[in-house]
Amino acid sequence: MNSLKIENLTVEVEGKVILKDFNLEIKSGEIHAIMGPNGTGKSTLTKVIMGDANYKIIKGKIYYNGEVINKMKVDERARLGIFLGMQMPIAIEGVTNADFLRSAVRAKEGDNFKLLPFVKKIDELTNKLHMSSDMINRGVNDGFSGGERKKNEILQMYLLKPTIILLDEIDSGLDVDSLRIVGESVMDYYNEEKPAILLVTHYQRLLDYIKPDFIHIMSGGNIALSGDKSLALEIEKKGYDKVMEEDGHE
Repeated sequence: MNSLKIENLTVEVEGKVILKDFNLEIKSGEIHAIMGPNGTGKSTLTKVIMGDANYKIIKGKIYYNGEVINKMKVDERARLGIFLGMQMPIAIEGVTNADFLRSAVRAKEGDNFKLLPFVKKIDELTNKLHMSSDMINRGVNDGFSGGERKKNEILQMYLLKPTIILLDEIDSGLDVDSLRIVGESVMDYYNEEKPAILLVTHYQRLLDYIKPDFIHIMSGGNIALSGDKSLALEIEKKGYDKVMEEDGHE
């Protein structure tokens, strides 16, 4: 069983503390959703786990299967099986999607990489995600809409087969149809591979497709309240302030 454990993590960026004594553990087969108002550290959490150098760990540790990964580089964490689906994926002009994906999968599989199965898998997944076939031969995210960029993140997820999946507001910029396609595709992968998933979202609507086992509400750089999926419905109905107030948080 794979696990990601965060222990007493305090993080700052540009001299400002964003996460403070943060604790969380996620295991294979679990889906955790992180919610909360803007500025509470939700996206910071995913970036720190992935190793973004812009975020400085003041104290605390991040463990992957019991091994401290604080000093590992992004590519080293990716090779372990950690994947981040970004809120705003960048465009890379001059590098086609096909070349990018082939290089990434080859780096992961090494001598086991075979071109024909890779091509067949690309065709299968682009159909599944309702992606235009020409997107594979265009620059990475170059000229892609918000929805196309998010689908491209899920395509990468499927090809790299991660064991720990971080999804940072994967629902932002999606229309109703794209939201359903992305959400159902994530759940299909979950049902096949049983990874650990950490999902950052503002909206309950994504949780109609990706079914979390745990909901965590962040406030002040830490988890202030946890519950099951009913907590997200309560937030949708009452708002964060009212739910936190009723739980005794000011």
